[in-house]
Amino acid sequence: MGVIVILVGVAIAIESQYRRRPGNALAFVAGQWNLETYSPNHYVIVGEPQLVNQTRSLEIMVPEVEVEATLLSGNSLEAVKLQTRLIPRHPDAPARADNYWFGYIVKVGKTTQMEITVDIQGPDLTRLKALWLRVHYVTYGPQGRIPKTGHVIVPLQFPDPEAAKNWRSTEVAERLPVATHLLTHLDDPVAVVKRYVMPHAKAGDIVTIGETPVAIMQGRWRHPSTVKPGWVARRLCYYFMPTSSLATACGMQTLVDIVGPWRVVYAFVAGAIAKQVLGKPGMFYQLAGEQARLIDDVTGTLPPYDQFIVLGPSQPEQVVTAILQETGLEAAIVDVNDLKAVKILASTPGVDPEALSQALIDNPAGNADEQTPLVLIRPKI
Repeated sequence: MGVIVILVGVAIAIESQYRRRPGNALAFVAGQWNLETYSPNHYVIVGEPQLVNQTRSLEIMVPEVEVEATLLSGNSLEAVKLQTRLIPRHPDAPARADNYWFGYIVKVGKTTQMEITVDIQGPDLTRLKALWLRVHYVTYGPQGRIPKTGHVIVPLQFPDPEAAKNWRSTEVAERLPVATHLLTHLDDPVAVVKRYVMPHAKAGDIVTIGETPVAIMQGRWRHPSTVKPGWVARRLCYYFMPTSSLATACGMQTLVDIVGPWRVVYAFVAGAIAKQVLGKPGMFYQLAGEQARLIDDVTGTLPPYDQFIVLGPSQPEQVVTAILQETGLEAAIVDVNDLKAVKILASTPGVDPEALSQALIDNPAGNADEQTPLVLIRPKI
């Protein structure tokens, strides 16, 4: 009996230790991308993604890497030709003449790199909106052979900053929805405001940015294939309205990954009691934290981000402060919908929350595919 107890204890200890191991923790980093050729019938896009070994003591092998490309366009793609080329750029091993990706070991704490070139040709490429690349790579290590995918989205269509002239008037303010290119990890909120808003701004104006575009620029989006729903997420998601971003196992697991399973369970139980016994709905979202309201599940935003789970932005106060310092404009990050609900996540000191809410109550930025993440507000009072 004593031997059995010892064996059980050893097994539990081994399992506990196993769960704490990082496994095949080789992370994809999108890196920098450039439009090296940008003419009406020929685009050449070049990027340098990295694979980073995030473990402290394990080497991870990369036996395979390949690239898959998708174009998003306002026109048919029938006459458009696209070619991709992948070249290994390992720090200690030159690429082969045929660019074959040979099995490579990424040592502890080290990084390797690749160069990806996308060549696009066609009679008229001006309607192309974006390039979506999926970099499929195989990791080989302690957890066996695991396929993974890194995602890169590169904008290809850029509106004229001077073209935004559709001012809309209310009793409290003039509002100008401002179109931008498809925002990606390559963008910075301050630079986007400078490029698209400043040609129209005056002293005393306020610029607002949607919370989802800010999160996208911060890289806070995950493909559902990378989310592994656990016991809590798989069960609790059934109790949420079908329209909620927490009504799927992956959407709920995203929240669990942020705040932890115990907080989610506590918020669920306490929220259920508050709703059924005290008649106070919505307590779950207060108890589970800010991200519970901000997560957008699949289909929650415009393509290609409709394929991803988008989190709420990180440190929004720092973002609006940087905009004010760099542009002189008061700024706010907002969550607005067509149900006349306005939530201000962060704002600079000169913003009147009540007046801003009234200016945005009819959602001038739109809730479809307008691609106007910025709204310039000119108070009348």
